[in-house]
Amino acid sequence: MVDDVSEKSYNAFLVNRGLSYFVDTILYSNEMNVNHHISNRMQFDFLRHSVKSKKRFSKWAKAENVKHLETVKEYYGYSNSKAKMVLPLLNEEQLNHIESKLYKGGKK
Repeated sequence: MVDDVSEKSYNAFLVNRGLSYFVDTILYSNEMNVNHHISNRMQFDFLRHSVKSKKRFSKWAKAENVKHLETVKEYYGYSNSKAKMVLPLLNEEQLNHIESKLYKGGKK
């Protein structure tokens, strides 16, 4: 950070989330989450001086794409969590029937 613009563009949430994937930096990330009220410059300096430089590679955790979830949500008017609970109760024949009821024409 060399000026005010770079300090304002520092996103502490993303930095802490990225550091939370590694065993050697998770405690530093948690400490910054606990002390979220301090300035971006202070958070940056703390992490810069505390975390040892090392190659760290990991993939970001992403939400899984559940097949037929949108169909159940639209048909029953459920939320994501409720549709995920109901989905195992429906068999393939019932899901195909629901999809045929919701089919509005056009390309699939």
